[in-house]
Amino acid sequence: MLVTGTLEDGAAYQVEITERAEQPVVGSRRVRELVEQYTGRPVLLGPLGPLQDLVATEPTGVLALLRQHTTVVEVRR
Repeated sequence: MLVTGTLEDGAAYQVEITERAEQPVVGSRRVRELVEQYTGRPVLLGPLGPLQDLVATEPTGVLALLRQHTTVVEVRR
């Protein structure tokens, strides 16, 4: 899954969510660090839930995290 967006400071990013344990996100170093920081912490999968601990190899959770902390512009599967 390819995700394009902007960070809070306006910097653009493009990452690939790979679902691989050794490298779950490829691309922006800042997005990789964000995913690492939140792995194992609760993230809302939708606007009203459910709440689930982030597993970096699950694209649904990573995408939900990016939607909460960045502005997602495009998602290509």
